[in-house]
Amino acid sequence: MDFTMSEAATAFRGELRQLVKEHVPEDFRGAFTDDPADLDVAQRFCRILADRGLLCMAWPEEFGGRGATVWEQTVVREEMWALHEPRGAQYMGVNWVGPTIMRHGTRTQQSLHLPPIARGDVIWCQGFSEPEAGSDLSSLRTAARRDGDGWLISGQKIWTSYATMAQWCFLLARTSTGERRQQGLTVFLVPMSDPDIEVRPIRAMLGPHHLNEVFFNDVRVTEENVLGQVDEGWSLVQEVLAFERVGIARYARCERLLHDAATVLGDSWDSVPEGLRNRWARMLTHCRRARLLAYQVVALQSQGTVRPGDAAAYRIAVTTLDQDSAEVLTELAAFVHSSHTAGGVVVDNADAQRFCRDVEEHWRYSQAATVASGSIEMQRILLARSLLAAA
Repeated sequence: MDFTMSEAATAFRGELRQLVKEHVPEDFRGAFTDDPADLDVAQRFCRILADRGLLCMAWPEEFGGRGATVWEQTVVREEMWALHEPRGAQYMGVNWVGPTIMRHGTRTQQSLHLPPIARGDVIWCQGFSEPEAGSDLSSLRTAARRDGDGWLISGQKIWTSYATMAQWCFLLARTSTGERRQQGLTVFLVPMSDPDIEVRPIRAMLGPHHLNEVFFNDVRVTEENVLGQVDEGWSLVQEVLAFERVGIARYARCERLLHDAATVLGDSWDSVPEGLRNRWARMLTHCRRARLLAYQVVALQSQGTVRPGDAAAYRIAVTTLDQDSAEVLTELAAFVHSSHTAGGVVVDNADAQRFCRDVEEHWRYSQAATVASGSIEMQRILLARSLLAAA
């Protein structure tokens, strides 16, 4: 299969970059910082994308999209992630919450949830991981028990990015017990405004809003909050995770920063030690590998098929790329700081300072890469099982 993007895709990238240049400040480093203005920037930008039909462009028109191809949506993913994800947390609603509700939700759920996602008006969080159920998600303890014509949900979630600002939670809870732990799980769509939900932020080097504890204290929901079939949530979540793992084009930011390193150093590039330049080149080839693995999964998704092994292979490649490239970039950033005294070439300018800030932010984020959305060990198990099943 030829994965080369068309000339139209190249022009589209230029359009997206111009939009970011016009509407997103140069010092923007993501929506979830200590400064509330950064979230405001992201929310405004989402509405600009939505007004132009670019936020959910691959969605069917009946759900607020414009029926574009998954490849056009992939261009959006790549350009947004490369430029500090100015959509904020909207990738969650766009990439997998919305499409999952399209496939498994009732008409009422679709009418309630899809229009606000398509407009960029709502933030979702994901209630999956627990203190004793992260990579082994099927061992979760948060439970929903029948109570009259509804359910009462009790338990604790952890990690739960964006829980402090989300309006809705895509929650997985146990509704019964079976022979296997994967049985008896159900997905609920829960409003975060419920007074029986308590959110406790966890401070970390990732910055605010990325890590939170969420406590559900007999939160009452109705059958209208159940997504899909009761006790059949595990298969739904496996589908969700496959979309989530490829929905973030992490390789795009790595590739941009690697190219920026050479641009910022300019004439000083030849003064970079040969071993470091070789590692830099190797990281670019790893970016290409991760990109092609992502495209393979996107192609399968466009055909309505998602194979867990392919999603796992991509996830392994891109999370290790995140961490390995962060180490190389950190060394190059240190060289940028010192090169104004080496060879008489001054690179301590605004572009160099911006590059160093970007690298620092990338390094912090990369530290959690091989744990988030399923640890790398679990991805290797998924890949191994897939390969053995095909043997």
